[in-house]
Amino acid sequence: MRPAHAKANRAKLSTTVSAETLKFLEDKVASGESATLAEAVDAVIRRVRQLENRQRLAAATARYFDELEPCAAAEENTIAHDFASAAGGIDFDQEL
Repeated sequence: MRPAHAKANRAKLSTTVSAETLKFLEDKVASGESATLAEAVDAVIRRVRQLENRQRLAAATARYFDELEPCAAAEENTIAHDFASAAGGIDFDQEL
């Protein structure tokens, strides 16, 4: 939950949503994942932004490797293999 003073920093939003969306948000409140509908909306938006950031990072990474010289690519592959071995037990989604 957010501190009470955080409410003063919020912008007013008045809109309509589908019945399915409203139920989804209400379920977040009912389950205790969010204290209010507004917090549920904020949580969903945060998650969407995380996913969009991951997509941008993936695209930038792909561009980087597509433009890499063969010798540098071989070095990157060695480093990637070492990192993958070291990070095998980490659940990165739980680290967010």
